[in-house]
Amino acid sequence: MALQGEYEPSPSTWVREQVALYEATDGAEGNTIMDRPIVVITSRGARSGRLRKNPVMRVEHEGVYAAVASQGGAPEHPAWFHNFVADPHVDLQDGAEKHEYVARLAEGDERAAWWERAVDAFPPYAGYAEKTDREIPVFLLERA
Repeated sequence: MALQGEYEPSPSTWVREQVALYEATDGAEGNTIMDRPIVVITSRGARSGRLRKNPVMRVEHEGVYAAVASQGGAPEHPAWFHNFVADPHVDLQDGAEKHEYVARLAEGDERAAWWERAVDAFPPYAGYAEKTDREIPVFLLERA
């Protein structure tokens, strides 16, 4: 069953507008960032309990998606990282397709393989990794 609850739009104008356009058009518009495809992930806020929606670069392989918590190479994780840790049940929309997923943190060789896929899908991730001392987390989202 899809996540239920009150949706709290992002305080970030560009995120709020991108998500609204993507959802209103089933991903026909608002479907790229820096000319690369995105998906929209809905998670439950770790503190508020409200539904939060974020555009995330589309990294998919054999039906599994990766969500890369890069925050542009910032020293801290994006807010949605904490949401995934608190409640790994998420909804993901890829174009018109919407499904429920369970997120888990990739580690070791599995993370390394997915990191390569992520950099292939969105090359700026490599530069983001150089800007920060933290290992950028990679969550794998598998159908629930």
